[in-house]
Amino acid sequence: MNIKLHTPKSLKAGSGMSNIKQFLLSLFATSVSIALTFGTAAIIDYNAKQKAKREIVMMVMYDMYNSLQSIEKADSTIQQAMELQLQIAEDTTKFETLRYNFAQLIPKAEYTETTERIFSSSIETINTVGNVLFTENVAEFYQMRKFYKTSVCDSITNEIIRNKPFFSLKNSLDFEYSFHAVVSNGMLKDMQLKYAQCKQMMEVSDEDIDAYREQREQIDKSMMGDDASGDSLENRFIEIQSTIEAAKAKLKLE
Repeated sequence: MNIKLHTPKSLKAGSGMSNIKQFLLSLFATSVSIALTFGTAAIIDYNAKQKAKREIVMMVMYDMYNSLQSIEKADSTIQQAMELQLQIAEDTTKFETLRYNFAQLIPKAEYTETTERIFSSSIETINTVGNVLFTENVAEFYQMRKFYKTSVCDSITNEIIRNKPFFSLKNSLDFEYSFHAVVSNGMLKDMQLKYAQCKQMMEVSDEDIDAYREQREQIDKSMMGDDASGDSLENRFIEIQSTIEAAKAKLKLE
């Protein structure tokens, strides 16, 4: 007895298997395409965020670097004034020759607050950096910078105006330069520590700071070049006016 088995049409000539295979290949290709599209977009977005983060970090670190340069100079000025006072104390006859040097030894903390305002006022900027400890250190550095200006530089300036240490020997010896020197140096060391910690946290080297500084200086020079052109034009205008005035004066004499 012969039994004939009938193969379903969907499986004849492998048509069903072929359709399933094509479907799986299409699904795989679609999945790969989606993964590539979103994966590439994610990489681009990540790189953009990393670049923005680095720019913000370098901007802040450069601002801290400049602030420290100014404060180190102010601290050095205070140390010089203290040494000058010591020379006078050791030999009071030197007062007359050294008295007016005090007027030249007024410490100044010169910096702009532009970067501080940008960094502190925008939550998006802080989110981009993404390091809470770095943000806290920078905020503390800016607070110390402001306190240094008011409690050290402004305090000494106001005291000089009131007591005039170069007016008399007594006034020069009464001035508490040693106290201000101790406070100044202590605050400077605290700010230097914060700066060093920030460099370490964000993996910023001295070479990175130097490269960024050179880049900024090049930008400043190019901007000053435009100003220089304006100055040249102004000088030319003054020169022309001087020639005209000279000619008018000559006419009057004739």
